[in-house]
Amino acid sequence: MSTDKKYQNLKEFYPFYLKEHSNSTSRKLHFIGTGLTLFSLSLGCIFLDWRYFVAAPLFGYGFAWIGHFFFEKNKPATFQYPGFSLASDFILFFDLLRGKGKF
Repeated sequence: MSTDKKYQNLKEFYPFYLKEHSNSTSRKLHFIGTGLTLFSLSLGCIFLDWRYFVAAPLFGYGFAWIGHFFFEKNKPATFQYPGFSLASDFILFFDLLRGKGKF
């Protein structure tokens, strides 16, 4: 992450998040990871099995960090802004799902 700016809210943060996720392969990996996270959480609720809850963040962060380290070549924003970053992951996921964003 190459900024010293301190973001006060999600509205300020999200444009920065999008800039840090400009690589199409990275966006696809984030989309897959977030989708698998939601699926895993759903299965955990349906089957009441803790293993799905443990797997959920591994899917999300695993795919996202591969995108950052190998394709974006930047540091994930989650290290400095964990809440804003997590919320932005879901905003991006649903924007892409609705065709609002681009891969």
